[in-house]
Amino acid sequence: MSPPPKTPTASTPATTAPTAPTGAGSPPGSTTPTATTAPPGLTTAPPSLTPPAPLPRTTALPGPPNIARSLATRRTGAIPGLLYRPAAPADPVKAAEVDRRLEAWARALDLFPPAWRGDFSGFQFGRAVVLQHPGALDLERLTVAGQLLLAENLVDSCYCEEDEGRGGSRLGLGGPLVLAQSAIDPFAGPAELEAEWREGVQADGPLRSYHWSVRDFAAFATPSQTDRFVHDIARLHLGYLAEAAWSETRYLPRVWEYLVMRQFNNFRPCLSIVDAVDGYELPEQLYARPEIQRITALACNATTIVNDLYSFTKELASDPEHLNLPQVVARNEGHGLKAAYLKSVEIHNRVMEAFETESAALSATSPLVERYARSLATWVSGNHEWHATNAHRYHLPDYW
Repeated sequence: MSPPPKTPTASTPATTAPTAPTGAGSPPGSTTPTATTAPPGLTTAPPSLTPPAPLPRTTALPGPPNIARSLATRRTGAIPGLLYRPAAPADPVKAAEVDRRLEAWARALDLFPPAWRGDFSGFQFGRAVVLQHPGALDLERLTVAGQLLLAENLVDSCYCEEDEGRGGSRLGLGGPLVLAQSAIDPFAGPAELEAEWREGVQADGPLRSYHWSVRDFAAFATPSQTDRFVHDIARLHLGYLAEAAWSETRYLPRVWEYLVMRQFNNFRPCLSIVDAVDGYELPEQLYARPEIQRITALACNATTIVNDLYSFTKELASDPEHLNLPQVVARNEGHGLKAAYLKSVEIHNRVMEAFETESAALSATSPLVERYARSLATWVSGNHEWHATNAHRYHLPDYW
């Protein structure tokens, strides 16, 4: 395969994330801990291994639900009652440069038609990765993180999401997804069939986006980090298939079943790359340990429930039967949507508390583990900030 035009290399390295000011990202009157700053280099000793301060908790106020008014007023900001750590502010110049590079990359690969460019700018890919990776080693790695994020969203939109009108279908989804997996987990066979496979990958936009984004990632990641990402994409595809199967059969999962599915259909591939983007590696023998896998899963699950909560009104408007955590809680437990939504916030908070507690305990065992746990935590914080402030995509129900 001939490579696409090269993305311009960074002329200056990314700066260390600034410290968040007191009160940033939290409601008036709350106390905000200071954000942790990523170490500037691989050999720099991490800060003291003290347990993190308590997370800010906003106060939920009672009030009648009114989805129609919420859709009209488009209330944004942090969800009242949600536990989160404020993110380091995103450098708008850096975010704009990442967006410029991403759009040039997508245009060179002809990944989507001009009509979709409004969605590209509204998603704020550059701002997302700058918020999620404040300790990124350089701008090139931030750009590749954006390429991977764009590719994952393109596959989801074009293959899985029926209501987005881009050809997605839950029926027979396994076929497209196994071909998508092959774009990053190469087919091995007779030379003439490999040639046909390569042509097939390059003939489809979502497949091209997977293939070239992972090629660019592998240029700076270790083989172990690349293989980790490939396997986590397979987990993501398994989650897509479970959700599609339940939709086809109109199966209502129990709350624990739904959350199991979301542990696969979640942001894990994005968190798989935190050490590579920050310029170090958590070795496989450490990464594979059950306790490391558990804090990774907790971080991923917290961010995924955040997505369910912030996308709730958008999904309710486009597909009132779309499965998300509040809907599953409501239908299983006989709650109204407001009570189910507030219970879902509490489920998130318990997951977030477990991540904070367990990652703090593990951080005391090793400076490298502490650095990895901090990379996870900053991704979780940045992802929450992106959801809470992306008014193009998300707004809150009128439940407070």
